[in-house]
Amino acid sequence: MEGLIKGLIDVALGHDNKEDEEPAPHDRDDRSRSSWAQVVSGEQDNDNERSDRTNQNRWSRQENTEYGSEESGSRPSRRPQNQKTVHEGYGKDEDVEQHGYNKNHWNKEENEVENHDGWETVGRKPQRRPHKIQMDQWNGYKRPASEQEYSDEVEIGANIEPSEEELADLSQACNKLWELDLNRLVPGKDYEIDCGEGKKVYQKEDMAQGGLFSWLSKDIFRRPTFSRFFSLLDNYNPDQGSKEVVTSEERQEQAAFIEEISRTAPIKYLHKYLSSKGIISENYQDFKRMMTTLWFDLYGRGGTSRSSSAFEHVFVGEIKQRGEQEVSGFHNWLQFYLEEAKGRVDYQGYIFPRRRGQIPDSETQLLTVQFEWNGVLKSVSSIFVGVSPEFEIALYALCFYMGGEDNHIQLGPYPVNIKCYRLGDRIGSVFPIAEC
Repeated sequence: MEGLIKGLIDVALGHDNKEDEEPAPHDRDDRSRSSWAQVVSGEQDNDNERSDRTNQNRWSRQENTEYGSEESGSRPSRRPQNQKTVHEGYGKDEDVEQHGYNKNHWNKEENEVENHDGWETVGRKPQRRPHKIQMDQWNGYKRPASEQEYSDEVEIGANIEPSEEELADLSQACNKLWELDLNRLVPGKDYEIDCGEGKKVYQKEDMAQGGLFSWLSKDIFRRPTFSRFFSLLDNYNPDQGSKEVVTSEERQEQAAFIEEISRTAPIKYLHKYLSSKGIISENYQDFKRMMTTLWFDLYGRGGTSRSSSAFEHVFVGEIKQRGEQEVSGFHNWLQFYLEEAKGRVDYQGYIFPRRRGQIPDSETQLLTVQFEWNGVLKSVSSIFVGVSPEFEIALYALCFYMGGEDNHIQLGPYPVNIKCYRLGDRIGSVFPIAEC
């Protein structure tokens, strides 16, 4: 009887609860790390190997720290970091690549939300579950071009020939690209967004109860141009002042992406348009090399040579490290979706449109939004939603070669200004500004 009483006392005091014991340091570290692909796919990293090489450019988010902000019209985030978002630290994998760091493999510490007997923290946004994404084919994009498999050439016929009116009017040419975007997604069928509530640019309150994206069809990740675009997003170090080192496999991914989109109507139209204007030759292979150079060649930004590219800045995004941290670039909805799915983007709501009554909804495909990226506030940013990678590549290249800094055009139902900044003969930045 005395032993039974002692046993009951031990249980009541929790002495036999093995789950509450402090884990060994190496066990805790193993559980806290997962690669970029595994965070998105929901898989867990079981590889415990660690490299002895130096982990350069470690980039991590500290809890309860306020950061600086945005590329244009930005301000520091004044909302306490422990108020709404689930705290997640990010750092480079210790298993680094040959050039010293594993690019964009920000590791997510799995701070599991405690049950608290059903009680939840007031103001906490719903925790997003990792999205399973079909990534099996992405490794194949690293193979040499001769071993790649591409989709069939698109057959549009005379539709890719620019008309005299389009050659004389940049807005009409850009609108033709909108019409030729056969890969543009359909709201409600391919994806769903929840715009939340609106706000002024200067307002601090988070007006979104959840994320911008409710769901995205898994079939989208199997579309050739989308899939190849996704495979490029983890090739970059987000630190703006850090030199990029491009591996041979990453060059293969770049070439495969350009080859894939070159089979689509928007890119074929772009080539016809620029060759008609004498900007480039009619040789399509020369055109593809020019596109590779335009988007992927490295140049200096933030005082460091070979630290940036047009593709990285416009579509992936960068973090300025001098002075206050600021989000620079990051103008793509697919990158927004992935980063939001991984918990790195916190959508704050849409910015009230200039015209009264033009309130965005789930059908809107040009949004002006506010969000935080790893705690750094981007106070205003316009992004297309649902458009294909080839459409944005063609649109921005057309405005770069044929337009100026401000390009006021009409895309379907949307009046928009394509803002284009140049760094010599390179794209410094290019992005849409909604004009309604």
